Amino acid sequence: MIEESVLNQTLSTALRNGGDFAEVFVEDRKSSSALLDDGKIEELTSGRDRGAGIRVVSGETTGFAHTADLSADGLRQAAEAAGAAARSGSGGVNVVALSRQTSKAPQDVKILPETIAKGRKVELLNTADEAARSMGGAISQVTASYADGRRQILVANSDGLLTGDDQVKTRFFVSCVASGDTGMQTGRESIGRPLGFELFDQYDVAELGRNAAQRALTKLGARPAPSGSMPVVIGKGGGGVLFHEACGHGLEADLVAKSASVFKDRIGEQVASPLVTLIDDGTMGGEWGAYAIDDEGRPAQSNTLIKDGILVDYMWDELRARKEGRASSGNGRRQTYMHLPMVRMTNTYISNGATDPADIIADTPSGVFVSQLGGGQVNTATGDFVFGMTEAYLIEDGKITEPIREGNLIGNGPEVLMAIDALGNDFEMGSPGTCGKDGQGVPVGDGTPTLRVTKLTVGGTAA
Repeated sequence: MIEESVLNQTLSTALRNGGDFAEVFVEDRKSSSALLDDGKIEELTSGRDRGAGIRVVSGETTGFAHTADLSADGLRQAAEAAGAAARSGSGGVNVVALSRQTSKAPQDVKILPETIAKGRKVELLNTADEAARSMGGAISQVTASYADGRRQILVANSDGLLTGDDQVKTRFFVSCVASGDTGMQTGRESIGRPLGFELFDQYDVAELGRNAAQRALTKLGARPAPSGSMPVVIGKGGGGVLFHEACGHGLEADLVAKSASVFKDRIGEQVASPLVTLIDDGTMGGEWGAYAIDDEGRPAQSNTLIKDGILVDYMWDELRARKEGRASSGNGRRQTYMHLPMVRMTNTYISNGATDPADIIADTPSGVFVSQLGGGQVNTATGDFVFGMTEAYLIEDGKITEPIREGNLIGNGPEVLMAIDALGNDFEMGSPGTCGKDGQGVPVGDGTPTLRVTKLTVGGTAA
């Protein structure tokens, strides 16, 4: 996207008044989306955004500037601004010799979404809408959305690194509302992969629509959720977001350094049940949080964070890793060129166990089975959390019985990790998501096999 000679000059300008490290991050982002609501196309958008962010680090101070002007002069001005912000005045000339590096993409893209007509994308929405409404008159509302994006990035820094990536993602979402005597209930389904339009050769949007509608219809007959402390079984894929939020963020090195993590200074300690191995893996082909390189140019990695219940490592970006004299774990991510990178998760999951999930249910006399969790709140310093249950059922006499509604899971992340006493052999990744942190959102994935927590507080409304 930019000639190497211009990158060299930009880095030299950034370090002209001193500094320990300089970086140029260039991004060219294209996107398109479509939204159908109540049988009508409400939005049909496309956009493009290009620019560069320049970072200069001097000691503990970071200077950062961004610009949409990718000319040599525009980059020079941004480099001067970032260098000045780093407050270094040692003078001198810095020469950087760039060495191009490549990393293999986790997934091959066959059909770029930008080559597909908008009308074809709208057809998908109509197909999902018709399929959902075919499930019965109780379906009162259907919302479907399509989105794709192509993000081409280039990273050059004063260590001599020059690398880039071409990231394509495609996503489809359906939400249905069913109306009945118990009010309105919602069901949803979504798919998202780092693929092009070939995604729809693998997934049938009509089936997604029907599944979302069926979830909503099932909940029409749901009972209010019970309340109190009880065993909770979390189904495959459905509980990954809980561990992402309640435990994953606490394993990000920047929060650890700020003493905003309950896992600070606990490397080598048992922090979970011996059944639990927790991994963050940016190399998972086909998963939403995968990429070839992070936004600091470091190759994606598979990082084991907890192994057999023992905390073995945190996730690292480039700057935190430098301070500790170690390598980055490939977890430096940013929302756009206008943002500084920070430590972020990719695809975070609990690895497979050895137990048949049917045996886990049969061995649970009573409790709650959670198929799908919704949004929640977490305090990373303490691990305390509250999550909504968007699809859940009673467990009675070792069997999954009636659906329940209007319930929350309330607990503490580290305590939940320690209280896992059964782990299924049916691992699955959950729905694609966007993780928010300090005002930035990035795509992430999460997953689990079926697992049982011996005690969790269910906040329900049943008497």
